[in-house]
Amino acid sequence: MTGRGRSFDPITLEVLRNALEATAQEMGATLKLTSFSPNIKERMDASCAIFDARAQLVAQAEHVPVHLGSMLKAVGPTLEAVGRLEPGDVVIVNDPFVGGAHLPDITLIAPAFAEGGLLGYVAARAHHSDVGGMEPGSMPGRSGEIYQEGIVIPPVRLYARGELQADILRLVLANVRTAAERRGDLNAQLAALRIGERRLAELARRYGAPLLAEGFAAILDYAERRMLRRIAELPAGSYFAEDRLDDDGSGDEPVVIRLRVDVGRDRLTLDFAGSAPQRRGNINAVAPMTHSASFFALKILTDATIPANAGLLRPVEIRIPKGSFLDAQPPAAVCAGNTETTQRIADTVLRAFAQIAPERIPAASQGTMNLIGVGGIDPRSGRPYTYIETIAGGQGGRPGGPGMDGVQCNMTNTMNTPVEALEISYPLRVERYELREGSGGAGRHRGGHGVVRSLTVLGEEARVSLQSDRRRFAPYGLHGGADGARGRNWVREAGGDEREVPGKVSLTLRAGDTVGVETPGGGGWGSASGG
Repeated sequence: MTGRGRSFDPITLEVLRNALEATAQEMGATLKLTSFSPNIKERMDASCAIFDARAQLVAQAEHVPVHLGSMLKAVGPTLEAVGRLEPGDVVIVNDPFVGGAHLPDITLIAPAFAEGGLLGYVAARAHHSDVGGMEPGSMPGRSGEIYQEGIVIPPVRLYARGELQADILRLVLANVRTAAERRGDLNAQLAALRIGERRLAELARRYGAPLLAEGFAAILDYAERRMLRRIAELPAGSYFAEDRLDDDGSGDEPVVIRLRVDVGRDRLTLDFAGSAPQRRGNINAVAPMTHSASFFALKILTDATIPANAGLLRPVEIRIPKGSFLDAQPPAAVCAGNTETTQRIADTVLRAFAQIAPERIPAASQGTMNLIGVGGIDPRSGRPYTYIETIAGGQGGRPGGPGMDGVQCNMTNTMNTPVEALEISYPLRVERYELREGSGGAGRHRGGHGVVRSLTVLGEEARVSLQSDRRRFAPYGLHGGADGARGRNWVREAGGDEREVPGKVSLTLRAGDTVGVETPGGGGWGSASGG
């Protein structure tokens, strides 16, 4: 701890902290309201955050956990790659091995200046519905290397001293299927950054830039102190957990995650030694993704009122074995590392934490994002379209009550695309959208039910990609609760019968064909008999 922030009394510091979180929230609202794609304007598959001058996460909105936790570890390396930024500069990046995400998650970062000095940085990350690659939507079911998943954008200046670098933008847009939509969403991200810069400048005028920097440090120190107090309350010892992904998309072999958690007096260590090596398929996760899922689980273990910033992680060590699929190295395929592997990391960490603080930890939620991507040519316009969505499922039963039905869980909290918006935007028809009754695991507090969602292709043929898991290994129950139901994917050709398809696959559908996703239920918590 630095001991800085002595000029801020507790009330003023809390006012400042809430002002920063409100700024991140306003950035997100601006992004949502000005975006072009349904994936952002309807689902809010985007996140915004604020960093200090040392690229430490100071404040975030309650956006998408998989984005926010990974930005915590990715903004610093991105800034190191581009060097000193000037007023008006904006950096763009989606390179997973620097920016810490998968390719569809494009991040824009801008510096915020006041009184002639650097205050910090504002960042906006958004999942773009297409960034090129072998399949529409850039989430292929069975990619084997990063180059198949889309255009890789290293950290570069999209704006330099306020001037658009048009050649960079042209290069990006020339490699995607839906260029106008991508341009609109990038402009929405830029608008979010401008809001963030403006609000930080206002805070600097109110407090003065030096005092504001001191306040940033004090907010991080406060989170660290709260985390240290929480660690001291936990029972010391070593705790072990294991879980697995169904497969990596290239074969049938399960992919194991192993974890040891060591609780000391003032230190918490998460060690993933023994986890599976890097895979041929696309479930590999870059290290910031592993940090992101661990960060999420730590928030559940601790206290919702502890600020979610870099200070919270100071007393925590996360060890990721080199060569494992939890620390992917180029040219690994990584698109499902975000959507599927982070969910299983979170499940594994929470399973260990359930031994430490059973009164706080729920049973496993659905453990997958059930991502579906559909693309082709829209007969109404003659232009390419790309639809992308993650589908809700069952939440795990909780110590204090049942799991919720049909919600996004753990590493994503995006909304669904409303049926009307989907059918207006794409040549698709929603045939079914309903709860999957009986899919929640039984228990004293049952798991939440999953959902059934099916789409019929109306136009010409379309390519469909599915990224899903928990089709072989069910979401676990806790303390005698039953497992939740496994998920299921199927296709029904026009006039034909349903046939089951793998959890990770890309295939062609023709007009009148239907694809369906039945999502997992959450595990039950506690014995149904009360014993």
